[in-house]
This record gives sequence, C-alpha cells and structure tokens, in this order.
Amino acid sequence: MLQRENQALAKRGGDVELSAAEERILAGDCGPALRWALETQMHTARFFGAGKLVPIGNCHMVADYEVMGEAGYDLLSKLAAQGAQVSVPTTTNARCVDFDAAARLFQDPHMVAREREIMTLLRGIGAMLTDTCINYQTVYQPHLGEHVAWGDTGTVIYANSVFGARSNFEAGPAALAAAVTGRVPCYGFHLDEARRGTVLVKVATELGDISDWGALGAAVGRIVNDYWAVPVFCGIAPTVSSDELKHLGASLASYGSLAMFHMVGVTPEAPSLARAFDGMAPRSTIEIGPAAIESVYESYPCDKDEIDLVVLTGPQLSIFELRRTAELLEGRRVNGNTQLIITTNKQNHAIASQLGYVAEIERSGGSVLVGTCFYIMAPGEMRKHFGWSNVLTNSAKFANIIGGYRFHPIFRRTDVCIEAAINGRIG
Repeated sequence: MLQRENQALAKRGGDVELSAAEERILAGDCGPALRWALETQMHTARFFGAGKLVPIGNCHMVADYEVMGEAGYDLLSKLAAQGAQVSVPTTTNARCVDFDAAARLFQDPHMVAREREIMTLLRGIGAMLTDTCINYQTVYQPHLGEHVAWGDTGTVIYANSVFGARSNFEAGPAALAAAVTGRVPCYGFHLDEARRGTVLVKVATELGDISDWGALGAAVGRIVNDYWAVPVFCGIAPTVSSDELKHLGASLASYGSLAMFHMVGVTPEAPSLARAFDGMAPRSTIEIGPAAIESVYESYPCDKDEIDLVVLTGPQLSIFELRRTAELLEGRRVNGNTQLIITTNKQNHAIASQLGYVAEIERSGGSVLVGTCFYIMAPGEMRKHFGWSNVLTNSAKFANIIGGYRFHPIFRRTDVCIEAAINGRIG
C-alpha cells in the first residue's frame, strides 16, 4: 500500500515543481534508467523540502569498488543494461586500484577484477575516467554560482568555497542520478541562505607547511562539527595557494563534516567580513593560535620510534607537492625497514615524470601510485599482509581516516615525514 502511494506521489511530483520534460521522465517515457534517477532525486527533494530541481554543469562521481561494494556494482550494472547515459560532463573520483601496483601490494584479485568491470561500465554510460580527487586542480573548475553535483567531500568543499560553485555532498547513487538527469534538488548549498557565514574563526598564527593548513581544518572541524555551519576565516594573508586551501578544505570536511568555508579577501563570496556573513552576526567565535595547531599534532602521538609506513595522500598530490617531495629526497634513500607511498593522478604523474620528479622519488625507494588514494585501497588487508602498525603522514584528513583500518596514525609536517622515511624512525 505504502509503495503504491509513493509511486503515485512520484508521478505527481509531490510539492516539487516539475517541467513538462521531467513529467515525461517520471511517466517512464524516457526509459527506466532515467526514471529511476529522477525518482531518486524526487525522494531527496521532498525530504529536504526542495521546491524544484536545478540544471548542473558538471558531475563528479565516487565510483570505486571499495566504496560501492557489490550493491553499488549491481546498481550500476542494472542501469547500464537499461541504457543509462550521462547527460552532462561526468568525471570520476580516485580508484581503489593502481593496476600496475596491485600485485606487489597484494590487493585482492576479486576487488581488482571488479574495479576493471566498473570502469568498463562507467565508460559505457559516457563517464570520463579521470580517477582523481583533485579534479578542481587538473580537470574542471566550475565558475561562480554554477550548480554542480560532486561526490567526494574534499572536492565539494573546494568547489563551494574556493570557486563559489554550488554543490551538496552527493553520495555515489545521488551523483549517478545527477549525471543521468543533469539536475539536482535545489536545497542546501545551492541556496543563498545556506552559504552565509555562521562561525567566525580568528587565525593568529603563521601557517607554513601544507600540514599546518590541515591542522587548522582539524582544529576548527572538531569544534564546529556541523554540516550546515560555514566558518569564516580572518587574519590570513591573501597569498594562499591552491594546495593550502585543498588541505584546509579536506580537513574541515573530514573532521567537521563541513561543506563550505569563507576566507576574507581570498574566497569569492567573502571580499569582506560583512559580505561573508551577509550582514548577520556570527553565532560563535573561535580563536586559533599556535597552541591550537600544535595540539592537533600532539593528538597523534608516536607509539614507537620506528616507522613502518610513510604515506603522502588524501588528497592526491599536486605537481608542486611532488616537486617538493622529490627535492627533499634528492640524493637520499628510504630506509629498508620503511615504506614510502605517494599517490597522485594521471595528469600530475605524466607531468612529474617529464620533469624528473617521479624518477627521483622512485630512485630513492619511494612508490608513486597513480589514480588512487591509499585509504580506499583496502589498506587493512595490506596492513595484515605486510605487518604494518604505525603510519606517518602529512595529511590531517588521512590521519583521521586511517585509524579505522587499525593503523596507528601519526600526523606531522612534510619534512618530518620525509626524514622519518630516510631514517626509519621519527625524532
């Protein structure tokens, strides 16, 4: 009975305004795949009180097997068999396999095979296999006010904050539906009122290494921890790099489930403090000094001096991060008891190879993986196989996640990470 009522409501659109074309889709005139996609979005729209759907210019989809599992694989297979096709440019997030490294990392053959099958399905529906979580640095940069449907949390917060584009966190099925329909429900960060600042963050400390920006995001995210909150950072010089904003945003999303921030004089919707808050008073104020940054590092203590694994990942490294890593490793060797693993995307790997950065990292004994991020590579299985225990990283986001795979995370600045890889110990 309830199912019939829901189907009837879907046909009518409920309280959601529909175009004539959308009415035809819900009636099934455009095929079952498109109908599924729009019905899925209608349920979301009604849940969040969205009055309409808005067209998008781009979709970025998380579609790797480690995240999707068999349920996601079955859904994608079914929709592909029904003739589903993306209607807007659609790119893919990082994969869970670097196929050139899968054997030496002892990744599960079933996972590797499924990943290949998923990639074939994605190509079949028209997605572009960019395999990157830093699409905003290398593939597509949406313009101010553009509606997009992006899935990876780090990409969403960057799009909303740094570009002034508009997206909510679109999980795998939601992003797939958006890719097929070319629309998203108009709620949350697609609306002006959700984008105004709510929390003032006064930064009174120097931020040097990119890890310091991740630490800043962790410190604020742990306090705010609210998807609908929008922190406004002030006290930061306007000369902020893309990588610094990348690590700040990824960390805010990881520790606080935040989808947007403003930075006065840096991000497009915050030319001034008043504009960032849209004339409203902040609900609260946070002050971040040197002690707050150091406390984030201290919250990841060493369990032993010896370092099993050093990982630079999450987000994938930019060409500038790869260059710095190569410079820190130049003429040196990674300790025989320590593994150094770095991840980047295909675009940056190609350029870094031409410039000699990849050769220098690999000559030193490091591994550069392509198209993946370490924490989605089923790292728990690798931990058991290699006997790894602790992992050292310069990514606050990665440190926050990897403990779930029973690693002991240690979060430090980049130069400390490289020195530990060389010496086999920290300190």
